Amino acid sequence: MTDTAPHLVPVFDGHNDTLLSLERRSNTPKERSFFEAANYDHIDLPRARQGGFAGGLFAMFTPSQLKKPKEGEERDFSSPENFVSITQSSAFDYTMKLADIAYEVEATSDGEVRICRSTSDIKSAMADDKLAMMLHVEGAECIDKDFEALELLYNRGLRSLGPVWSRETIFGHGVPMQYEQTPDIGPGLTDLGKELVRQCNQRRIQLDVSHLNEKGFWDLARITDNPIVASHSNVYSICPVSRNLTNKQLDAIAESKGLVGINFAVFFLRPDGRMDPDMPLDVILRHADHLINKLGEDGVAIGSDYDGCLVANDIKDVTGLPKLIEAFRKADFGEELIAKIAHKNWISVLERAGI
Repeated sequence: MTDTAPHLVPVFDGHNDTLLSLERRSNTPKERSFFEAANYDHIDLPRARQGGFAGGLFAMFTPSQLKKPKEGEERDFSSPENFVSITQSSAFDYTMKLADIAYEVEATSDGEVRICRSTSDIKSAMADDKLAMMLHVEGAECIDKDFEALELLYNRGLRSLGPVWSRETIFGHGVPMQYEQTPDIGPGLTDLGKELVRQCNQRRIQLDVSHLNEKGFWDLARITDNPIVASHSNVYSICPVSRNLTNKQLDAIAESKGLVGINFAVFFLRPDGRMDPDMPLDVILRHADHLINKLGEDGVAIGSDYDGCLVANDIKDVTGLPKLIEAFRKADFGEELIAKIAHKNWISVLERAGI
């Protein structure tokens, strides 16, 4: 990434759906290339360089509906068709397809993209001005009850996993994305879900509580020996959407020396819960302030959900990241705190998880 502007603060992002976006636009009239700037979607290499996007956790998510959305069409996650259960075999095949896309991006990047299996790999890639890509599974439908797929994916580079998306699985229950509804919906982790936590701890795979319901959150908190991480969630007391975190949950994350990545989805940010991208960056600052007060300066990061959500017009894609950094400056966050939120805290929490 040799043409990255030197004054940019590098951002390591806790969550994006770029691999899904690349797959869904493959073999279409507007087939995506990660190496060409586009005026749609959120992340590609030229725009990453422009915005200071240094890498992140790239999600491998299997949607219920594999059909590609129409150009310019936002995914309607309130539609029941998006919550239909999927089989383990189909989810595993799709996850491996997304992993193949990641490795193809790395192989064809002329060394500009590196798949990272450890924090030392991330540090090395960032020091060399290369884009650091670490693989994450969002929703563990691809994992079988005997955990053979977990081992295969770990060997493939998997280092972070969310037990559920907002669907029921053999491991637990996700939260629907509903306004003015709490995350205390449904039962907790199943026995297999509790064993999944232990299996991930043994392999030093980071566990992600985003999308997990509240009872599942507390089950995971009681079992895990790693910091509790919510890769892309916001503050429930500011925006009462069931996907967001209550103050009691934030206290538990703080006690574990964990982390929350601020999600850019306007539906999870706006106090009115509207799907309206005409939103000032001050709303993000309000969530950031609350998280800093609850978690401390080492517990807050970015988990954009780029390529998976509707974001504010001012940060419409990765080229908008410098606007957010400047908003932090104007709010007197200070350069060290900004660097922590932008990338240092993600690297530190992955190190604490033994990755």
